[in-house]
Amino acid sequence: MALFLLFFILFALLIAGAPIAVALGTASLVFILIDGLPPVVVLHNMVNGINSFPLIAVPFFIMAGNLMNTSGITTKIFTFARAAVGWMHGGLGHVNVGASVIFAGMSGAAVADAGGLGNIEIKAMRDAGYDTDFSVGITAASSTIGPIIPPSLPLVVYGVIADTSIGKLFAAGLIPGLIMAFSLMLMVTYFAKVRNYPRDDRFRWNHFITSFGHAILPLFTPMIIVGGILFGIFTPTEAAIAAVAYSMFLGLVVYRSLDLKRLLRVSIDTVEITASIMMIVAASAIFAWILTANQVAQIFATELLSFTDNRTAVLLIIMLVVLVVGCFMETIAAITILTPVLLPVAVTMGVDPVHFGIILILNLMIGLLTPPVGLVLYVLAKVSDVPFERCVTATAPFLIPLVAVLLLLTFVPQLSMWLPELLYPAPGGN
Repeated sequence: MALFLLFFILFALLIAGAPIAVALGTASLVFILIDGLPPVVVLHNMVNGINSFPLIAVPFFIMAGNLMNTSGITTKIFTFARAAVGWMHGGLGHVNVGASVIFAGMSGAAVADAGGLGNIEIKAMRDAGYDTDFSVGITAASSTIGPIIPPSLPLVVYGVIADTSIGKLFAAGLIPGLIMAFSLMLMVTYFAKVRNYPRDDRFRWNHFITSFGHAILPLFTPMIIVGGILFGIFTPTEAAIAAVAYSMFLGLVVYRSLDLKRLLRVSIDTVEITASIMMIVAASAIFAWILTANQVAQIFATELLSFTDNRTAVLLIIMLVVLVVGCFMETIAAITILTPVLLPVAVTMGVDPVHFGIILILNLMIGLLTPPVGLVLYVLAKVSDVPFERCVTATAPFLIPLVAVLLLLTFVPQLSMWLPELLYPAPGGN
């Protein structure tokens, strides 16, 4: 009865429009009081939930992305991507994807990608005669690459909750992120042929070299972050700090596009976003503790496996559950709630926690492109001045390649696991 009340209060508050952290915290507190436990249990578990060294990386990755956007580095990235792949049919669509891949190695957040690059990309595509729906759709879809290619804020949070190596998770996301980019570029090629979209410009070596020269210092950012982590130079947390230091160096010293006012604005934005994420993580920690203490994961696993013990069917059901939740819940909250429940079931089916983290995050990224929550769609609706409903229909065709990649990664685990197994061999292995 108490568990039923826990979920009833949670969903009632969410439907009423309460912030996810408030809904989780309130539902958990009511459960604790009904169960006769002291209220201090709530505070104790919330503090423990955010008392984690890897979570220190969150504000630094957020700040690095904000600094890149504010200092105009995103423009240089877009210009370089345009010189590199703009010569293809549907050139600016390919540029859109390529720029997202590059920016993914800097920010690790889909919303940052959509907000930072979205305005530049959509304006350029409109000016070149591309349909607004196509421009918005590919911009939304390509932004989901950010949280898969390292660094990734959702993977950091998942790693903390699942007690899984964040370095392995980052390594596991690299190849899937590139596969996502390739699938979206195939979709762009299809639309380019059907709608006769033009090439942006012929390939010119002098333009490519010039744009590369302007973008070379920003391009070092993902090398510093990803290379440093994968080759053991520093931890993900230290990599995030290095990314901020390097971004500030570019903005303050090299390009001199940052001043005290902008730096203060970036800091305030970073604090606000970090505070909201940490509140969700803290509230989710007590909620997850309640689920664990009451063996909800075991109950769910027993019920699911009594329905079917077929590995394929179980994984499809898990993915469907995540997809539905992702449509209604913010990514970080969904990770903190779903991981304690679904990970044990996946492990029972022989799924590695690192592999499960990749397919979980990709699934939730698809949720960012679907109503009613669809945070990326809300950002692009504001950036492009296109109604939210139209953004939904514009993005729908691009869900096809993303879902196809999700299924591919789910049932071909080596696409995710090959690189982390290569870089992090098991003790005693050859």
